[in-house]
Amino acid sequence: MSQTQDKPSAPINVKLLLIGNSSVGKSSLLLRFSDEQWLPEDESNATIGVDFRVHKMEVKSKRVKLSIWDTAGQERFRTITSSYYRGAQGIILVYDVANRESFEALPRWFSELETYVSSSVVKIIVGNKVDKEYSRQVSTAEGQAFATRMGALFIEASAKTAVGVEDAFRDVVARIIDTPELWQAAPRAGVSAGKPSARRDAGNDDMPGSIDLHQEQDEAEGGGCAC
Repeated sequence: MSQTQDKPSAPINVKLLLIGNSSVGKSSLLLRFSDEQWLPEDESNATIGVDFRVHKMEVKSKRVKLSIWDTAGQERFRTITSSYYRGAQGIILVYDVANRESFEALPRWFSELETYVSSSVVKIIVGNKVDKEYSRQVSTAEGQAFATRMGALFIEASAKTAVGVEDAFRDVVARIIDTPELWQAAPRAGVSAGKPSARRDAGNDDMPGSIDLHQEQDEAEGGGCAC
């Protein structure tokens, strides 16, 4: 009975991080994916610090529990959000196809990833807001070429129309599942002597403000924002 009820029934815990410039639609993508909702730009607010949601899905016949962290794109929050890279298995880099500046900022985001995550972490580039085709500034071919050069997955999507949104999350999770070292027997971050650590000493390799992400995942079991 233990063989049928233990490991087969336990979901794979996956942490995803949404990054990219401010106003590219990271929060809208997350809202569309998790709640199947969309807020017009004039009704939505910029993310302050980090938003957090839990979502469950099945990919490649495996049950997956997603912990999705939506980070603020504003520069003044960079020191806050950098600590949330720890433990991420998948990174979703978002740009606005109608805003070339957000696309040209992607190399800077990749440079940041080189600092905070291992090369094995799965990355997907999402060209958001394809519903604004009439004002497109970045072609699909250009976005795909950059993703190929960076070794990342690529998809275009629209949080407004829902086109490509679920596929973006499903594609990155599928690649994570295909990379067992990212999720099998992964150590818990921030745990010392059985207790979560809210802050490390300055001389430690952990970043300031590092938290026990697994503890917050448990607290947010029911989903929704934990901010």
